[in-house]
Amino acid sequence: VVRYQGGNNAGHTIVRDGVRHAFHLLPSGILHEGTRCALGNGVVIDPAVLAGEIDALSERVVDASSLVISYAAHVIMPWHVMLDQAMERRRQEIATAGGQQQLGPEAGAGRAIGTTGRGIGPAYADKAARIGVRVGDLLHYETARDRIGAALALHEPLLRGFDLHRSCSLERMLEFAAQARPLLERHAGDVGAACAAVIAGGGEVLLEGAQGTLLDIDHGTYPYVTSSSPVAGGACTGAGIGPLAVTDVVGVAKAYVTRVGAGPFPTELAGSAAEHLATRGHEVGTTTGRARRVGWLDLPALRTAIRVNGMGAIVLTKLDVLCGLGSIDACTHYRLPSGERLDEVPQDPQLLERCIPAYTTMEGWDQDIAGVRRFEDLPGPARTYVRFIEQELGVPIVQVGVGPGDDAVIDRPDRRVPGSVFDRFAP
Repeated sequence: VVRYQGGNNAGHTIVRDGVRHAFHLLPSGILHEGTRCALGNGVVIDPAVLAGEIDALSERVVDASSLVISYAAHVIMPWHVMLDQAMERRRQEIATAGGQQQLGPEAGAGRAIGTTGRGIGPAYADKAARIGVRVGDLLHYETARDRIGAALALHEPLLRGFDLHRSCSLERMLEFAAQARPLLERHAGDVGAACAAVIAGGGEVLLEGAQGTLLDIDHGTYPYVTSSSPVAGGACTGAGIGPLAVTDVVGVAKAYVTRVGAGPFPTELAGSAAEHLATRGHEVGTTTGRARRVGWLDLPALRTAIRVNGMGAIVLTKLDVLCGLGSIDACTHYRLPSGERLDEVPQDPQLLERCIPAYTTMEGWDQDIAGVRRFEDLPGPARTYVRFIEQELGVPIVQVGVGPGDDAVIDRPDRRVPGSVFDRFAP
């Protein structure tokens, strides 16, 4: 199982055998015995966060010793975290001072992005600028000294401008590298070559992303996006696998929509329905601790995700959260003030800001479905809701999540494509 992008700005909460695990870097496959896990070259890694996750698993008798970290993965250095937080504060100051109006409504510099402040964006920026520090660099003192020194020299004016230059001295950064080195030495390897060997031997590789399509740096609601490519195409570059090796693309979507941080959100809710979804869904960011924004299911967004990723199947999660609502809305398309209909998310940000969601309203249900394991045992309105989504999207929903536990899943064998990953590994 390979995590192929992002950093500890994304969280996965897994409930296995009644125990809650909060992951920020490690792939969730780490909980499955006999599964080897890896962090690909597309991931940016904070060594202290990774060490903490490994230690927490060790206390729960979960062995992470076989974890492989790509030599080519970039390291989040302390200056990345400091700059991330300083720049977000500055964006907020500009917005508060009226800079948003001065710079124009779409000027990202005049709005707070809502970053997690974990250094992810600056680390990817250094990667693109070719001044980043990679895992392989930190394994060797001389290389680490040269790479860190060169990056600090180029960042010096910005660090000094934010009064961070003393906290980011070369000596302190080399001390950070020395502390990270033992962990990286134990786990560093060639993830792409390891994947190729597994595939050649007839094994299976699961490429696990973080965040979602509308947070993609290219295809998301820019500038309110992450700094990497969570989409399926990013899986190949982020893990070192050729695109023809990919046999299945599976989308994971909640039965409603959530978002952490700023950015356009056409179906966002307020009032009692929002409170219901946020409370029953425990919608608090695993990494940030911030309350997630919630809204009705957005089918135009899902259509965009299906097209961009080439999804052949969908896993619909958190259907149980909708229990207790008298009625449920689903956005089927957008309307512009001119009356024009849009069936997908427009790339033009000014159009997206003006989109008005058009809803279909369906009957809700009150029955608790957490213990249901067969689709036909769901309440009629719940089955209608799932089938409505399938009909609108044209992609089969092969599994439905009805609770937080990893066993609270309804498998739908009649919806699986023969030979797909679900057909090979169905419960």
